[in-house]
Amino acid sequence: MTIELNSDAFETAPAWTCIGRKAANPKDRVLNAATELFCHHGFAATGVDTIASRAGTAKSTLYAHFKSKEKLIDAVLEREGKAWRDWFFGRLGKIKGTPKDKLCAVFDILAEWFSDPEFYGCPFINAIGEATSENETLRNAAKVHKSHVNLWIQAQAMELGMERPDDLVREMTVLVDGAIVAAQVSRDSDFAQVAKSLIARRLGD
Repeated sequence: MTIELNSDAFETAPAWTCIGRKAANPKDRVLNAATELFCHHGFAATGVDTIASRAGTAKSTLYAHFKSKEKLIDAVLEREGKAWRDWFFGRLGKIKGTPKDKLCAVFDILAEWFSDPEFYGCPFINAIGEATSENETLRNAAKVHKSHVNLWIQAQAMELGMERPDDLVREMTVLVDGAIVAAQVSRDSDFAQVAKSLIARRLGD
């Protein structure tokens, strides 16, 4: 079975990236600097001094907008989550066809993201990987982010008439998150197509 890329997923808009955004004010400069540094070096390894220096602001300016490093991380994740969802669902909105076509197209869109030179994985997965098990605030933020995609998957499953749509949600979650991590580790965007072939088989291709 050959899985072809869905060309509808590749319109003129660029792949989503958190790197290289323009900033209109000091707060945005701090957010942009923190985002880039977190992507490149991780959350724990990036200090507020480094963020302030990269942003070209005083540390007092950083703390005026964000009361702590934890609050800054929360703000970065909230902004990046919304930006990614806007991009992702915008892409999905261009996909024509059946629910099955749309579910498979998820991985075409992910392949585009994985192919971007500035792909550094999912910031929520990265943050959870560094967090302590007691950090429920961060965990809940990740759950909220994932819930947007899960609700969309559930709706497609219901359109397909599946008796247990939540089963497909769990399976897609494993494939999506697994492909993200595998692509991040290997720098190989083909993991998206591996996942696509598995979901196509699951849906009866």
